[in-house]
Amino acid sequence: MQNQLSHQTPPATRPDASEFAVEGDIGLLRDVLRLLPTGVTVQDEDGRFLLINDAAAAQLGMAVGQPGESASKHLDERREAALELLRAGREAVAEIGVTGNNGQQVLLASHRPVRIAGRNLLLSSSTDISEQKAVEDHLFRSAYFDELTGLPMRRVIEHRVQSLIQRYEPGCAFALAFLDIDNFKHINDYYGHSVGDALLIEVAKRLGLNLRETDMLSRISGDEFLLLLNPTESEEEVAEYIGATLHRLKAPFFIDGSEIFASTSIGVSLFPDHGRSYDALLQNADIAMYRVKNDGKGAVAFFDTSMEREALARMKVEQSLRHAILEKRFCCAFQAKVDIRTKEVKGVEALVRLRDDDGVIQAPGTFINLAAELGLIDELTHLVLAEIIRSIDLINETFGPTATISINVAAKQADNPTFMRSFAAALEATGFPRRFMIEVTEDAFVTKRRFQDEVVPIFRKLGVAISIDDFGIGYSSLSALADITADEIKIDRSFISDIHLRPRSQGILRAIESLAEALGMTVIAEGVETFEELAYLQAATRIRYAQGFYFARPIFLEELNLVAPVASETRVNETSRPVQENRHAYSSRPTRYRR
Repeated sequence: MQNQLSHQTPPATRPDASEFAVEGDIGLLRDVLRLLPTGVTVQDEDGRFLLINDAAAAQLGMAVGQPGESASKHLDERREAALELLRAGREAVAEIGVTGNNGQQVLLASHRPVRIAGRNLLLSSSTDISEQKAVEDHLFRSAYFDELTGLPMRRVIEHRVQSLIQRYEPGCAFALAFLDIDNFKHINDYYGHSVGDALLIEVAKRLGLNLRETDMLSRISGDEFLLLLNPTESEEEVAEYIGATLHRLKAPFFIDGSEIFASTSIGVSLFPDHGRSYDALLQNADIAMYRVKNDGKGAVAFFDTSMEREALARMKVEQSLRHAILEKRFCCAFQAKVDIRTKEVKGVEALVRLRDDDGVIQAPGTFINLAAELGLIDELTHLVLAEIIRSIDLINETFGPTATISINVAAKQADNPTFMRSFAAALEATGFPRRFMIEVTEDAFVTKRRFQDEVVPIFRKLGVAISIDDFGIGYSSLSALADITADEIKIDRSFISDIHLRPRSQGILRAIESLAEALGMTVIAEGVETFEELAYLQAATRIRYAQGFYFARPIFLEELNLVAPVASETRVNETSRPVQENRHAYSSRPTRYRR
């Protein structure tokens, strides 16, 4: 041990750092400083660089110790900053953007004034944080900006509006417009989601034209936008700008080889007249937009108090609808499909009715669309099926054991294979699926063929028939119709009303009749209400089946009275209902809407 220790250098003789440098190893320190990954510079009182290591030189876009022309701007900025910091005698930390040898970079620079050997110097170090900033920017944009359109998201415009409200001074008004693309789901389904996305981008571009720096456009959900116009002088000024915007949007969009027309419904609320909070302004603009939707779409409406009353009424219906589904307060009225030649009942359509809180029976026009909006339509359809199953004996007794039973399915449901598979399973579980026919509007068949390709085969396997409801008023497409494998076409009542007086409708009716005949589909005329309409169908067409108030209104089964069989041949006159030969003929009384 003594021998080992004797060879160690005594502590008193070990060199400290200063002795190390003094003894000629300053070169090593310089090499270490030069190769540090952090940029290091030293500047004098005139801002001149006394020392620049390799990292700093690269960051400043210059060769070591030899500032190039491209770096002059950065060097001048650093000199000015150095002089200011030295004069103030204070430290500073800042983020700076530079274009160096490695392209665009963000540096975190730290500056510290020091006094060495009687000289005032500025020691600076800088670290490249470009990657970190890129991640931060991505997270920021993901949180606050829409990835598809690049527009600010809901929280950004909400913050902006709230800031304006907080800084409100008399005379400082602004407008908030709620914009919704009409029939966007149909466009998405028919052309595909990639075209739908491209359409949203193009719509955003048109909406963003002519905006001032103080205005803001935001995408708040799939096909919904918010537009802040600040400041505004009057309602007329806002109306003029929105009118010009609507005009731009009416021009066709050319996307992926398709010409697409996409109208937009717009509701506007004004601050402070229509609300003094963001939530109130948004709600009232939304209410005004729905007024446009209900009145025909593709226009603009400014909020007024009458709309608020309508919204409250709608909310009451919504609450009633939710309670009704929970409490199963739905019932079915039934309307026959009749052979206009023999007066036999071919089938019956189940029409859902809602018994509201006061016991009043509500027709579907008051709640079906709302049920679809609220995502309640699927459960409602299953409730209709359950009502049919409970009433099957009375249905058989009234209409006959072979009459088909039609159930309406919304196009939104028809385009949802998951729901339709569950509904098909429910029909199969009844034990008599071949008795059923599902009625869907024609747009279900032309929206990217999902219903036709994926859903129809499931029902075909069960023997469930398919009917095209309200034919002729939706998205009729001859090319799409040629591939449809439906069993029945129901001509919309708009073509049947006063058919004997309308030559153009007569021509359309003949065309539909011939088309259906060529495709092997049965034709049913909806909405027959007068003797003249029936007489025309019997005399001038080959149509065999009809449905409408002339034969019977939709009525509850307990209100149907069986009529004794009639031995005489069928006859029709202007003053009486058709006399029924069939055992399952019936007469009807007016539907009772109060129980």
